[in-house]
Amino acid sequence: MFFIYEWLLKTLENAFDEVKILKKSSRGTVCRIRHRATGKNFILRRYTGNADVYQRLLSLSCPNLPRILEVAGGEGKNWCILEEFVEGDTLGYLLQGALFSPEETRKIIRQVCQGLWVLHSMDAVHRDVKPENVILRGSEAVLIDFDAARLHKPEHDTDTLILGTTGFAAPEQYGLSQTDPRSDIYSVGILMNVMLTGQHPSKRLAEGRLGRVVERCTRVNPRRRYPNVLRLMEAL
Repeated sequence: MFFIYEWLLKTLENAFDEVKILKKSSRGTVCRIRHRATGKNFILRRYTGNADVYQRLLSLSCPNLPRILEVAGGEGKNWCILEEFVEGDTLGYLLQGALFSPEETRKIIRQVCQGLWVLHSMDAVHRDVKPENVILRGSEAVLIDFDAARLHKPEHDTDTLILGTTGFAAPEQYGLSQTDPRSDIYSVGILMNVMLTGQHPSKRLAEGRLGRVVERCTRVNPRRRYPNVLRLMEAL
């Protein structure tokens, strides 16, 4: 794996140019890079942590998830991930201009759930569903960024590492219990409410049937939420 890591870094240096740093934190960086010969854009992630979910996504294809092209690990749990560049705007950016209608929200959330179903089917939990991690590519919603994702481990009581975004992370992500697919359902409920009202449901709950869906998604006890994203999609 270390040889592949060094080979990938050398290949990227020789054939690609850095276009823009999209995210930088203590864990690593996310950059948009461009292939010199073809002009095609890609995403390069370099971070320290766990890449189990990225490795499983190498063999999968879903229109609501980005294609993962290469995964290579170096020393000290350093990882280099090459993935498809998803052209479009994030929900976070679009929400700066206007809210979404109930019809638009249903359509987008169903597509996010389709991406989550693929992740959950391989025992992965995204753990960071939020407006900045959903890109609208034309009429398609694409769920991105699996840096906080982890594989569910039934033998564990809590997550090894606490990650997530305040306001969107489920209560169990703060060490109360281990995260599972219902943790993502909680975050989807918050996302849905923000798309409809611009606010967290604790401040203003969406009206009507979608508000009732949000309320069930965001219950503190995971057992009282929808049991899986398929049930949530049926409710929508």
